[in-house]
Amino acid sequence: MIPMTNTARFARLTLIAIIATGASAPAWSQAQAYPARPIRFIVPFPPGGSTDIYSRILGPRLAEALKQQVVIDNRAGAGGSLGAELAANAPGDGYTIWMGQTNNLAIGPAMRKKNPYDPLRDFSPITLLMTAPQVLVVVTGSPIASIKDLIAAAKKAPGTLTFASAGIGSSGHITGELLNQAAGIQTTHVPYKGASPAMIDLRGGRVTYLATSLASAAQFVKEGKIKAIATTGLARARIYADVPTAHEAGLPGYEVTSWHGMLAPAKVPRDIILRLNKTFHAIVEKPEVREMLLAEGGDLKLGTPDEYAAFLKSEVVKWAQVIQRAGIAAE
Repeated sequence: MIPMTNTARFARLTLIAIIATGASAPAWSQAQAYPARPIRFIVPFPPGGSTDIYSRILGPRLAEALKQQVVIDNRAGAGGSLGAELAANAPGDGYTIWMGQTNNLAIGPAMRKKNPYDPLRDFSPITLLMTAPQVLVVVTGSPIASIKDLIAAAKKAPGTLTFASAGIGSSGHITGELLNQAAGIQTTHVPYKGASPAMIDLRGGRVTYLATSLASAAQFVKEGKIKAIATTGLARARIYADVPTAHEAGLPGYEVTSWHGMLAPAKVPRDIILRLNKTFHAIVEKPEVREMLLAEGGDLKLGTPDEYAAFLKSEVVKWAQVIQRAGIAAE
């Protein structure tokens, strides 16, 4: 056997040390290097709705904070479930993130017998972002000027009034269906592939009213193109201070509140999730970002990944019970 030189012995010992510590190296190096390439930011609705608005406020600032390109990818359809399914099937490497909300994480899965993803198992929660009530709007010039007018018209001609929403299983869909249940009326649901096409048909007079997010309707209400007749929280919405809630206008206890939050596919390394959480917190702490987000009418509700996970679990249970009691099922 040829004797080892000191140099060879040192190289061998170094190799052994690297192998011995190799089990912990990947997680450390991955977190330190992240992100090393562009991040895909899936938005499960078309441009124009609240999910898209929030995403386009946060996306460029996330790119600036991480010093990496963030690509907004709008994937609309099925009340936001198509985008959610796409995110669920993406690799758990931190290079796909998405903005989820009440409809595709809690309401939609409760309505379907078979789901393409599990809202609790298939995602890594990053942080809750916003919570907000819905708003009921009609086209300007409609004879319906209040929730009482809507209920009276629906009782006079059952089944003839229609309400639009961003899709089957969306928060707007549930808002309308629960209104039917609470008021004892029958109106017909007309689903669309997002808030924007629903708004177009409302303004064209092709549907009676629209149940949508505060953000989707705000500018049109301000311009006088549509009229808000009620919001769905127990307290009045900040940007609709002159619009009564359905609760105070004749339907005691009626409440539908939606929320938005950031998630990644399952099995993303914890260090990456914590870094993204910290980054989103830092972004939202900037006064100009807070101002833009709050201008959409919701309330900021950021927290830890674990807090969001617990909140998501409670929402899944809550909406499953609501859907069952209301007898609502996906078409």
